[in-house]
Amino acid sequence: MKGHPLRTTVVGSYPFPAWLEHAVEHLGDFGRDDIAEMQRDAAIVAIYDQMQAGLDVITDGEQTRFDFNLSFYGYIEGIAREDAGARRYGPPAHDQRGKHMLVGELKAPRGLGVVEEYKRLVELAPKGPTLKASVPGPYTLSGRLLPNADYPDRYALTEALLPMVQAELVALVEAGCEELTVDEPSMSCYAYKEDTARFVDIFNRTVAPVVGKTRLSTHLCFGNFKGRAVGPRQYAPMFPAFYQMTVDEIHLEMASREFAELEVIAELVKYYDVAVGIVDVKSYYIETPHDIANRVRACLQYAPADKLAFAPDCGLSQTARWAAKRKLANMVAGVKMVRETL
Repeated sequence: MKGHPLRTTVVGSYPFPAWLEHAVEHLGDFGRDDIAEMQRDAAIVAIYDQMQAGLDVITDGEQTRFDFNLSFYGYIEGIAREDAGARRYGPPAHDQRGKHMLVGELKAPRGLGVVEEYKRLVELAPKGPTLKASVPGPYTLSGRLLPNADYPDRYALTEALLPMVQAELVALVEAGCEELTVDEPSMSCYAYKEDTARFVDIFNRTVAPVVGKTRLSTHLCFGNFKGRAVGPRQYAPMFPAFYQMTVDEIHLEMASREFAELEVIAELVKYYDVAVGIVDVKSYYIETPHDIANRVRACLQYAPADKLAFAPDCGLSQTARWAAKRKLANMVAGVKMVRETL
């Protein structure tokens, strides 16, 4: 565990300020310099909120990513514009997200943009907290692309994207990135029906060039688009295969599942540090510091303090900012209550 035990961290994303949400809907009204200024200002806001909460590890809030996939697709050649999606109206859910047709060879000659995000974070963040960057893994990144004759299935798409993600990880380490999360939520969502050993192989090949050169983590969750999960929310299908992932820390979504399968961390800490999702980003109940402290104590029944970290279940981009601020502040306060008794 880097730093002190029971450290407080985040997955990556943070809510956009209201003015940035509005701007995203009217991007045609702004020039390139206007957009760059807004992105920088939004990163300052996200950093400030995380510092006010007192987190040990912070990110830039992914404020330059106007969409989890689309922001990266903008850097990749060979991808057409998004179609309208299968469903436009009604309750928000994953089936309202469109797919993209391929129009050529997939390649990313400019990288994926995360190095620029990290350099901005280094420039803007005060000294003290650990700075973390996050990159979607190739399997997750393939999820909104339509196979074609050249890329006949999702695994073929994944293999085409893998070297792009790998190159971004290498560039991040070269830029001095001290902590790096490779997000593969799609692996969690589809572990119940896909080859988990194949997932592990994909993941390990992706991160291989940076193993031992930065603190590596991955995030296992069940989806959070519009606060909705997708797939059965069970960790059991992932193991024992996922014990072979080459990472330093694994992050688990727990709070939204009422800490079902919490006992899994007892086995996980034999292989990794574990960051437990202790704040429910899908709920507008604001966990009190005492709620958090009790949850930390429950985790300590299964794992030692020097192997545990705590975070929200998932990124906070789908949570209103007022709630995200209070949840983070109370999370830090509750963890400190327990840390002071160790």
